[in-house]
Amino acid sequence: MSVTTSPAVSQIPVTVLTGYLGAGKTTLLNRILSESHGKKYAVVINEFGELGVDNDLVIDADEEVFEMNNGCICCTVRGDLIRIVNQLVKRKGQLDGIIIETTGLADPSPVAQTFFVDEQVKTRSRLDAIVTVVDAKHLLARLADSHEAEEQVAFADVIVLNKTDLVTPEELAVVEARIRSINHAARIMPTQRAEVPIADLLDRGSFDLGRILEMEPDFLTGEDDHAHDDAVTSVSLTSDAPLDMQRFHQWIGDVLAEKGQDLLRTKGILQFKDDNERFAFQAVHMIADGDYIGPWKAGDPRQSRIVFIGRELNRPELRRGFEACATA
Repeated sequence: MSVTTSPAVSQIPVTVLTGYLGAGKTTLLNRILSESHGKKYAVVINEFGELGVDNDLVIDADEEVFEMNNGCICCTVRGDLIRIVNQLVKRKGQLDGIIIETTGLADPSPVAQTFFVDEQVKTRSRLDAIVTVVDAKHLLARLADSHEAEEQVAFADVIVLNKTDLVTPEELAVVEARIRSINHAARIMPTQRAEVPIADLLDRGSFDLGRILEMEPDFLTGEDDHAHDDAVTSVSLTSDAPLDMQRFHQWIGDVLAEKGQDLLRTKGILQFKDDNERFAFQAVHMIADGDYIGPWKAGDPRQSRIVFIGRELNRPELRRGFEACATA
């Protein structure tokens, strides 16, 4: 049974963009925002740590971006989600859709419930699709150690199978078979760097309530027993002093080499000495990437921020290492 829109009510389509830490959600979101589709979207971003970094990783666009930090959208800040969506759905005719990017640790089930249990949200919006981005290289490991990763695959209407260039064809076939063992109905879109046709993702009426009720008969009651893996924590660090680029790369290389297996996600916006542009650093386990993403925005403090999400994180040790990268 697919959700349909009543012709008597103008409902804003909502896409929930989910996927485990480092799968490529923000890359896909940037592709959506940079496409020449002529539509207006509002974007809601949820981050697990107390410091926001993803908002800086989203390209400058005309879209409004709402940021929810220091809590997971599926539990501790779910009330914030309801409040923001209620504000947005009142803007009839001003928005073509709402895109919600969840933290990589979110269970999509309680997020989806929001669009059926809150009366105003239910009346003025419709859940169009749950789009899950998965990392072809690391998905099997995440399914083995993370309940959230499995839920993200199970609830997906569309699965963007990302980073296929990091695995062999034989490995990719194993990953696809594992996905199908969890979710036989979702459309799987293999890709690299989240390069998928945006028209195949948005406003397609892909959400299938009947399939969800088969998995979770109590879905529409709004009850949820979701709990996170307490072993996964975040460490957020800042520096007002510019960083020495060579020192930073040496330090972060050592951290990833030594602790990379426990580091699910590392991301930062950095100010290097004598540079006028922001440097975005990202890593998944030991695989790291970084590039300049444009000048600092007028009025924004030139402060370096980095967030580590993983297991057995040593906050004092990470703080000392990061502080040692700052210039005098």
